[in-house]
Amino acid sequence: MIDELLRYRSEFPILERTTYLISNSLGAMPRGVYDAMKGYADTWATRGVRAWEERWWGLAAEVGNEIGGLMNAPKDTVSTHQNVTTCQAIVASCFEFSGKRNKIVYCDMNFPSVMYFWEAQRPLGAQVRMVKTDDGMTEPTEGLLDAIDDQTLLVPISHVIFRSAYIQDAKAIIEKAHKVGAQVVLDIFQSLGTVPVDVAALGVDFACGGVLKWLCGGPGVGYLYVRPDLGKRLEPRFTGWFAHQNSMAFETGPIRYTEPPYRFMNGTTHVPALEAARPGLRIIAAAGIPRIREKSKRQTARLIELADRHGWRVNSPRHPEKRGGTVSIAMPDSKEVCRELLKREILVDWRPSAGVRFSPHLYTRDEELEVAISAVEEILKERTVATR
Repeated sequence: MIDELLRYRSEFPILERTTYLISNSLGAMPRGVYDAMKGYADTWATRGVRAWEERWWGLAAEVGNEIGGLMNAPKDTVSTHQNVTTCQAIVASCFEFSGKRNKIVYCDMNFPSVMYFWEAQRPLGAQVRMVKTDDGMTEPTEGLLDAIDDQTLLVPISHVIFRSAYIQDAKAIIEKAHKVGAQVVLDIFQSLGTVPVDVAALGVDFACGGVLKWLCGGPGVGYLYVRPDLGKRLEPRFTGWFAHQNSMAFETGPIRYTEPPYRFMNGTTHVPALEAARPGLRIIAAAGIPRIREKSKRQTARLIELADRHGWRVNSPRHPEKRGGTVSIAMPDSKEVCRELLKREILVDWRPSAGVRFSPHLYTRDEELEVAISAVEEILKERTVATR
C-alpha cells in the first residue's frame, strides 16, 4: 500500500535520526520553521517598529483564521493566546458566579491544568462538580449528562482524553447543556490535527486548544473559538488593549470592545510563536485531516494488535471510532521502559494510569511501529536477565 502522506516526511528534520511517536505531546518541527523564524528576525531587524503596522498587528487574526479553517469555524471567530489555561480564563471572565446559575461540571479525565483553573474559581462563587470516571479510560457520559442541570453555567470537557485517547460524545453533552441553558467549553487539544472537528456542526459554544501537538506548531500558541452569536455580545473581563475598539487611540477609562476575534484578545500578542506555528498549520491543511485520521486509525489498530501479542494491557479504546491518535500501553515496568526507549531515540512518553503513550502521525512509517514494539520486547528481556 502506498502511503501518500509520507510525501510530507522530508519536511520534518528530526525524523532523520529518531523514531518519532510522541506527537500527542509535541509534534515534530517542520523544516519551514527555520525560514519563519529568520523572516521574523529579518522583519524586526530591517523594519523595526514599522513591523507592527506592516505585519505583526494582523498576525494573530491571520493565524486564528488558519486554525479556524481546520475546524470549520467561520472567519474571525478564533483568537490566539499563549495556552489553553489562558483561553479558559478568558471564557470564565465573561460570566458571573454569584447567581443561581453558577455550577461548573467537568470530568476528572480532563487535563489537570483545566481542572486546576476551574477549581480555583470556587472562592468567586463557582459551585464545581467533578464527575469521576468509572474505568480510568473513558469519560462517564451518562454521569456528565445527569450532572448538567438548570443551575449549570459552563461545562469544560475534553474532546479526546489525554491519557487514553478516548473520544468523548461531545455532541450529546452539548445538546444537554443547551437544553438547560448551559454552555460548553470543548478542549480539542488532543483532537484537532488527527481527529476531524467541526465546531459548526457540533454547535459548541467555545473550543480551545494549542498548536504544539498534532498541528506541529510549537509551544506558545493557544486558540479560542467563540460561537459567532456569543462573540458579538460577550464582554470578557480578562482583557487588554488589543480588545479595545480603537487601540491606537490610547484612551483612558473603561474598555470599548472591538469585534471578534480581537474582542477576546488582551495584551500584546506573541509574534515569534505565531510565526513559528504557520508552517505546521499549512502542512496539516494540505495533507487533510480526514486522510490523517484514516492513517491514524490504521496505525493505532496495529499498535494494539502488537501489544495484544505480548499480553500487555492497552489503556486506549479498541473501537477505532472511539479512539484518538494515541495508544497507551501498560507493559511491565512501563515507566522504566519509556526511559530506555528515549535513550534509543524512540521518542514516546509515559503518564500515570496510562503507561507508555505511542502516537503516530501523518509522517510515521508503518515499520516504525514494529521497531518501537520490538525495542520494548528487547528492553523487557534485558531487564529480566538483569534481575536473575
